[in-house]
Amino acid sequence: MRLLFIVFCLSGFWIHAQAIEWMTFGEALEAQKNNPKKILVDVYTDWCGPCKLMDKKTFQNRDVAAYISEHYYAVKFNAEGEETVSYFGNTFTNPNYDPSRKGRNSTHQFTQFLGVKGYPTVIFISETGDLITPLVGYQKPQQIELYLKMIKQGDYMIFSKPGDFEKYRKSFRPKFRG
Repeated sequence: MRLLFIVFCLSGFWIHAQAIEWMTFGEALEAQKNNPKKILVDVYTDWCGPCKLMDKKTFQNRDVAAYISEHYYAVKFNAEGEETVSYFGNTFTNPNYDPSRKGRNSTHQFTQFLGVKGYPTVIFISETGDLITPLVGYQKPQQIELYLKMIKQGDYMIFSKPGDFEKYRKSFRPKFRG
């Protein structure tokens, strides 16, 4: 009985300690070659308050972290950083990046290519590397759950009219704990 209690406590700790294993965009594209999964890209900036809140409240939520870890390759991408990104034969850099600047910096070419207009933005990419959709702004766990599941399951591909997504959204019942 005592052993069962210890195992129960340790398993609860492991579930609570679930964390997303973030990788670079290049690592995610490489991982897709061996085990195809969709890619989730968290496009953030160092100065963005909602980005930090989403890291703390959404991406550290155990339900969100477990779902993303199982079904997606998770990428953190600094929209104003100096990382070099290769994508479909193109190389993207941030030639005007200034490491001595505090706060805002120049926008990365890959950020511009993705069409990011605000932060945070979560970009979903298919198993073949095609852009699916951006999700702009702070998302609570139960808000992002809709998109995580809809995109993972491919339900977005059946929308043919503007009202289809709204019907889907209204019928969706979130299960993630807030």
